[in-house]
This record gives sequence, C-alpha cells and structure tokens, in this order.
Amino acid sequence: MRAIWKGSIGFGLVSIPVKLYSAVQTSNLDLDMLDGRDHAHIKFMRVNENTKKEVPYEKIVKGYKMDNDEYVIVEDADFEAAAPEKSKVIEIESFVDLEEINPMYYETSYYTEPDTKNNKAYALLLKTLQQTKKGGLARFVLRSTESLCIVHAVKNAMVVTRIRFEQQIRDQEDLNIGDDVKVSKKELDVGLALVNQYAEKFDISKYKDEYHTELLELIKAKAKGKHPTIKKLKPVKAKSDDLYEQLRNSLTAKKGA
Repeated sequence: MRAIWKGSIGFGLVSIPVKLYSAVQTSNLDLDMLDGRDHAHIKFMRVNENTKKEVPYEKIVKGYKMDNDEYVIVEDADFEAAAPEKSKVIEIESFVDLEEINPMYYETSYYTEPDTKNNKAYALLLKTLQQTKKGGLARFVLRSTESLCIVHAVKNAMVVTRIRFEQQIRDQEDLNIGDDVKVSKKELDVGLALVNQYAEKFDISKYKDEYHTELLELIKAKAKGKHPTIKKLKPVKAKSDDLYEQLRNSLTAKKGA
C-alpha cells in the first residue's frame, strides 16, 4: 500500500507521527469506454477553451473566479498556508461515544500506521480507544479539503474515518412520509416478532459482491460466443392487501424456511 498522507495525530500534548492508507477498495469491474463502431479506446482530453488545443497535465493550475470575472491562481503552497496545522496534524478536540454517531455521517476510512520506530504513543492511544469504545473527534485537511473525522480503533489498528458536517445532511422535511399514519398495536407486535425472528449477530463475511461476480461470468461466456438469456422478473404480489395478514404470513414463511 502507498501512503496518501503523512503527518501526526495530536492527543493532548502528545504527538503521534502517522501515515494514512486507504482502507477501502472498489469491487467494481474495470470497464473501458470504447467507440461502438470499431472498439477503439475513448480518450478524454483537457482542452484549452481558447486555442482548442490539449493542455499537458503539468501545465494545469487551479483558479478561483472573483466577482470581476478575473481568476486568482491557487497553488499547492496556498492550501497549506491557509491552515498549516490542519494540513499536517489530526488534532483530537474531544472524545465521543461511537454509538452516538449517526451512521449517515460516516464517509471514507483510512488505516493509520506509526511513522516512527518508537510507537509507544500509538499503542497507548490505541489501547485507550479499545477500552473506552470512544472515538477522537478531529479535523484535518486532505487533498485541499477540510474534513471532520473520527479516530477510532478497529481490531489492532487506529482508523481515521472522515465524517460529514451537519450541513451536508439534507433535511427530512421535504419527504412525504405521512406522519399521521396510524399503526395498530397488533400490527406492531407482529412486526417486532418478525424482526426478532430475522435477528442475528452481524457478520459482514457472509455477504459478497455477487452481482459483479455474475457479471464477470457473463462476460467470460460472451467471450466464448455464448449469449445470455435475460430473465423476465415478475412483480411479487402479496396474497393479501391487509398489512397484518402480510406480517403473519411472513412469520409463517420464515418458520418453514
């Protein structure tokens, strides 16, 4: 793995040098874009709007458009100068219970690795997070973007997980949910029974990306000259329009599984 960030985690007056590595990887198939006529690769070019000529990547700069339509060029040094401490330090501001964080706030996770031979401070913070089941709330800048994050323990490593700011979560008030809908006690009781019947300990290893596995098998079959048959899915219709009956039938079906 290649480190995508180097800096330190600030823990009180303790500074822990670390490297960040991406903790996630895509399971999508790598599909190229081709011209349907001759299967030639499609290339995307960065073109100068005025000259219509391609611009080499190393000649491209970033600019901010002012009110007078003039651009101010923003260089790499400017991003760091704006908040040098956030570009190099993940400063823990407080510790919070992980269970209090709404899952909607979570974004991308990064593994941390101690960037020093003396990793005692890393081990101390890791064990502290493991025992308290808390996470350190912090901010840092990655790729010119400030992020809120949680420093937390996952097995035997500290993980930095970026979380969204509150203003990034859309309000629910525009949703037409129907707050005035009444649910009877017997319907709720059967609903609870159904949830308990399906309840089990969370085990992520049971779940695989089956769609892309099947898609790859289809692609291999096409390479051998075979053409897939597309199955027509029939809409599933409930035997009864009564919600209570649907719930009861679901309980019976699960028992007989």
